[in-house]
Amino acid sequence: MGTNTVNKSSEITFGTDGWRAIIAEQFTFANVERVAYAVGEYIRHSYYAGGQGARLPVLVGYDTRFLADRFAYHAARVLISMGVPARVSCRDVPTPTIAWSVQVEPTAGALQLTASHNPPEYCGIKYIPHYAGPATNAITEQIACYLDRIPEGYEVEPVPVPTFDPQPPYLEALKERVDLELIGRSGLKVGYDANYSTSRDYLDRVLKEAGVDCTVLHDWRDPLFGGGMPEPKPQYLKDLISLVIEKKLDVGLATDGDADRFGVIDETGAYLSPNQLLCLVGRHLVKNRGLNGTIVRTVATTHMLDRLAELYGLQVIETPVGFKYVGEHMRSADVLIGGEESGGISVKGHIPEKDGILGNLLIVEMMACERSPLSRIWAKLQEEAGVRLVGRRADLHLNATTQRGLMDTLESSPFAEVGGQKVSRIGRDDGLKFYFDELNWFLVRPSGTEPMIRLYFEGTSVECVETVMADFQRQVDEILARYNGGGKRAPSDKVESGV
Repeated sequence: MGTNTVNKSSEITFGTDGWRAIIAEQFTFANVERVAYAVGEYIRHSYYAGGQGARLPVLVGYDTRFLADRFAYHAARVLISMGVPARVSCRDVPTPTIAWSVQVEPTAGALQLTASHNPPEYCGIKYIPHYAGPATNAITEQIACYLDRIPEGYEVEPVPVPTFDPQPPYLEALKERVDLELIGRSGLKVGYDANYSTSRDYLDRVLKEAGVDCTVLHDWRDPLFGGGMPEPKPQYLKDLISLVIEKKLDVGLATDGDADRFGVIDETGAYLSPNQLLCLVGRHLVKNRGLNGTIVRTVATTHMLDRLAELYGLQVIETPVGFKYVGEHMRSADVLIGGEESGGISVKGHIPEKDGILGNLLIVEMMACERSPLSRIWAKLQEEAGVRLVGRRADLHLNATTQRGLMDTLESSPFAEVGGQKVSRIGRDDGLKFYFDELNWFLVRPSGTEPMIRLYFEGTSVECVETVMADFQRQVDEILARYNGGGKRAPSDKVESGV
């Protein structure tokens, strides 16, 4: 919903994409009431001002987490008791699906009860305005101002709550955005790991109706997510990787818990990073679909997109981390593709919100167009770009005081040289982005929700990137020695196949 907007009295913090907290600790029915009431106040002031016309409804959805459905109905009853019509989805629903629903008919937006890819003990809530994308900082700040408006001793009335089915119009929209006939004729064999998530009976239904041979894993609701995480990373996709290899499938697909992020395994069992997937989809839209437009990416996302944009004569816009910034551009400009390195993507003609279901379908459509293995398509992309980029991720786990001290020091006395390379310039739109040149860089950025600093490194060789990482750690250790608490770098989340 916003970035670091805190209401001290209620301990409710809105991060880059809503409020998330541990169930039964901060995430309680009482705090859901507070957030729902604040959203209701925002809607009354923003959508119903002047009392003109019918009151637009709010749609309410939820993911597969423990108590998420009950939290959703509780939030809906709060809204209804305030005079704000509300309807709840008839089952758990992907975030892109309920986002699509808010603009199918006139609405005042939606509430989605989800913690996305967070661990099972978390739940969350996010407000999606009528334009079907993430709430802007301005909207979040207004909602936060209403958190203390809930009356003392407020009780939710046990009113009946109507339901709705958001699936049919969303699936029809997918059929307009992807060539399912081409996919059906391709003969591709697909594995799909539903990850116990909301995407089950969405992605697999579309593929099977198109005539695709699709083998499905984990397509039931499990609030514990099989003992893992609802995140499409290789450590949580071992069953899918084994399935692809053993059955000799062409591709493996997965989503996160609310289906706004996606993951892909190629025919060799190799995991493709979100950065690679963004590049592949962008290339597909230009080369196979004949589309053009601006590429919008976050500050932490690969510059391979910049290289492709240079080849295709397209503009690149860089935003702070958070899909809400990408979505703002998608609502106001001719954007071909918008994406972020954490696995979020949307494309021209679709909603300004992340959609992992569509992302997966576009990868399959690309393979059907090119009639080539996914690993070969990626190799071709690198050949065309004339460069191979290597990406690395790491985290600095710090207490709040040390985190502020480190960032203040880097702000006032930034590194001039790291790993034997001179820093040519520093970007300050979100954290500090140190450039050696346009393809070799690293980003130091405080997390919006956790006591840590996120680190992103990219360069033209493994040796170069790892040398920079090692020297960065050395120089940071010297700074941290000045502060109590210290810090350490977590093991890097390596992307072995590049970017």
